[in-house]
Amino acid sequence: MNCIQQVLSSHTVKDSKTRFLLLHLTVISVKIEYLVDQVKSIIYTLLSLYEELMGSTGSTLTERLDSLYEFDREPVTDDKLHGIGNFIGMYAGEHVAGTEFVIGPLFVAHGVSAPDLFLGLLVGNILAVLSWVLLCTPIAIRTRLTLYWQLRKICGPYLTAIYSIVNALMFCFLAGAMIAVAATAVGLPFNMPMPGLDDMLPNSISWIIVVFCVGAVVTTLAILGFEKFSHFAKICSPWMFLVFVAAGLAVLPRLGCTSLGDFWRVANEKIWTGVPMEGQSKFTFWHVMFFAWFCNMAMHIGMADMSIFRYARKWQYGFASTFGMFLGHYVAWLASGILCAAAAGDVAPGPIAYMGAGVAGAVCVVIAGWTTANPTLYRAGLALQVATPDWKRWKVTLAAGAVTTIAACFPALVMKLLEFVALYGLILMPMGAVIFADFWIFPKLGLRSNYAESSGSPINWSAGITWLVTLSIVYVIDVEIFFKGLPGWFVAIILYTLLSSIEQKRKRARTGVKG
Repeated sequence: MNCIQQVLSSHTVKDSKTRFLLLHLTVISVKIEYLVDQVKSIIYTLLSLYEELMGSTGSTLTERLDSLYEFDREPVTDDKLHGIGNFIGMYAGEHVAGTEFVIGPLFVAHGVSAPDLFLGLLVGNILAVLSWVLLCTPIAIRTRLTLYWQLRKICGPYLTAIYSIVNALMFCFLAGAMIAVAATAVGLPFNMPMPGLDDMLPNSISWIIVVFCVGAVVTTLAILGFEKFSHFAKICSPWMFLVFVAAGLAVLPRLGCTSLGDFWRVANEKIWTGVPMEGQSKFTFWHVMFFAWFCNMAMHIGMADMSIFRYARKWQYGFASTFGMFLGHYVAWLASGILCAAAAGDVAPGPIAYMGAGVAGAVCVVIAGWTTANPTLYRAGLALQVATPDWKRWKVTLAAGAVTTIAACFPALVMKLLEFVALYGLILMPMGAVIFADFWIFPKLGLRSNYAESSGSPINWSAGITWLVTLSIVYVIDVEIFFKGLPGWFVAIILYTLLSSIEQKRKRARTGVKG
């Protein structure tokens, strides 16, 4: 690599095409060096995790797993809070991920133009970061509770159990898509048939076997808890980003881009042409912006990441999501779109990454799938614990991992990822609005917060009605699914506030008790 840098820094190479190719070699050399070092680190990390579970003298595996305490039902204590580095690593690892190899190509398939894509991603990702910073993190650091136990205080055990099961299933399906992404790379050495854009069902026994193997690894890491998977992501995220960038750069000459001056012309003419593939709908700036903002709606507006940021020392740690949004949901989406165009429309993550970066690309897809599936499955385990209070978290996460792995066998989760991500965020969004209103608006209006807990009610009917009516209203709104979340959030806020005001006033009048 030093030799290449010396040549680039000299004045002997004046041809722009040659300098551009040498730049590729420099990036790829860095990528290889990182790959060797970081794969070693990953192996050492996995071995240490194995030793932690198996190496304790005088204790069984079950006892070791039972000891993995994650403050599942009570506030996180001050001595267990984490620095911002863990959150940067987790968000960079989770969002520079296997899905990025899918979403970028799907924008190409839907005929997004280059100007619409670049501007739409910029605006949408800024709004997503602000949603974490202003909506989710401030509540998380004040309650120090998971979403599900905060919701239990507001909605009561019955409604929370129903919501938690729905929530867990959505997270299982999303984690399943990540496992399927990783499986497309693991299957490369075995010449496994890859799923296509229109495949809904498993297409071979080898696909199912590979998915189950990947699912076992992801479930194990999720069982070990937040600290372990954030450490895993922190190790993996630096070189994953480099592989995305290097793979995209490496295939640009195939598209006729041999200098920086060629890029915008090639981007408009051969990558993001504005013409959708046959059978795909046309996407505009608004599709891109709202998708970039709401693809993680369940996590920020839906408040699922209260479960993550309860470990944060300050609300400003919400800005750690910037690393995920702009490295993953901007640069990585662009890079994977370039790979898709160079592969003549192929959208299977493993093959297109291998085409762009060789073995390093395939390894990147595998690790990227893991680093997204791990925290998603962790969230699913926390959700199911509310419905299974007598189970240890590791048992619940193991059950969630089994559901996730079975779901991953169906390629439809990957090939219809844009629509699924929009749907699951929409389903979970109203309860995030309920938490927001209960925490910030109710005290200003003189209404009682945490109503189910304070009143001893097993169910908060105002919250339940808000959830169902909001989803019914957004269902009939005649716009595409990507645009339904924003009006839905305001509907949920207004509806829950009005219904709670009526319910609490009626109870005060009936009992004569203030509040």
